[in-house]
Amino acid sequence: MDTDLTAAYDRCRELHRRHGRTYYLATRLLPAWKRRHVHALYGFTRYADEIVDRTEDLPPAERAARLREWSDRFVAGLHGASVDDPLLPAVLHTIAVFDLDRDDFASFLRSMAMDLTVMSYPTYDDLLDYMEGSAAVIGTMMLPILGSTDPAAAREPARQLGFAFQLTNFIRDVAEDLDRGRTYLPDEDLAKFGVTRDDLLAAKAAGRTTPAIRELIEYEVTRAQAHYLAAAPGIPLLNPASQACMRTAYALYGGILDEVAGQGFDVFVRRALVPQRRRMSVAARALLTPTGTPVQVPGPALTPAPAG
Repeated sequence: MDTDLTAAYDRCRELHRRHGRTYYLATRLLPAWKRRHVHALYGFTRYADEIVDRTEDLPPAERAARLREWSDRFVAGLHGASVDDPLLPAVLHTIAVFDLDRDDFASFLRSMAMDLTVMSYPTYDDLLDYMEGSAAVIGTMMLPILGSTDPAAAREPARQLGFAFQLTNFIRDVAEDLDRGRTYLPDEDLAKFGVTRDDLLAAKAAGRTTPAIRELIEYEVTRAQAHYLAAAPGIPLLNPASQACMRTAYALYGGILDEVAGQGFDVFVRRALVPQRRRMSVAARALLTPTGTPVQVPGPALTPAPAG
C-alpha cells in the first residue's frame, strides 16, 4: 500500500477514534484487515458531516459550495481521476475492493445536502426519506465488508440497523440539534403530544424536561426499538468474524435507550451515555457469545411502535 493511501486510512481511523467512540470500540473486535475499511467509511461520512455542521459560521450557500466541491472531487475519483484529498483515497480504495454500490454514496451526499436547508420534518415518512440516505445506506455499504452467509436476507436488517442507530442519536441529541436550529423529531409527533419547538427550547434552557416532552421521548424510544427489532435477525447472518463487532455496536447504541429511560426520558438533564465499565463488559460478552446466537432487543420494556 503506498504512502498516500496509508496516510488516508490513518486519517479516517483518527476521525473514527475521535468522534465515534461507541462504534470505534466495536470495530476493534473485527479482524485487522477489515477495520481499515470500516474506518474509511466512517471517515467519509464524518467528514461530510463536518462540512455541514462544523462550518456554521459560514453562510449556507458557502457551506453548500464546499460540500458540492468535495462531492465533485469524490465523484471524479470514482471515475479514475487523481484525487488530492487527505481521506478520499482510502474511501475510493475501499469502494473498489468491495465493489460497493455507488448509488449508496450518492444517496448519502443528498441527505447531507438536505441538512443545509431542511430544519424539520413534517412526518415520520419524511424523516425516513432523509434517513434512507443518512443511515440506511450506511448499513448496506457496511454489509459487504462485514460479510454474510446470506447477503440478500441480511440486507434489510442492515438498513434497519442504520435507522435504529440514527434515531437513537436523534433522541439523545435533541438539545444539540436545537443549537443548530434543527429538530429531527417529526412535527406530527410533537403535535401528537402537544409539544412545540418553543417548548423544547424552554426545556433546554431550563435543563429539565416536561411531562409532555417526556411522553414524546418515550414514544420515540419505542420507534427506535421497532427498528432494532427489525435489525436483530441480521446479526447472526453475518460472517462469524464480524458478529462480535456488530453485537457490541447493537448493544451499546441500544444501551443509550436504556440510559434515556433510566433518566426518566429527560434528554435535557444530561446527555445519555453508556458508562465505560458497561461498554467494556458488553464488548467482552460479545467476544464470548457463540456465533449465530440471537441478539436481545435493547431499551426499556415497552411495546415498540411501528418502524415505519
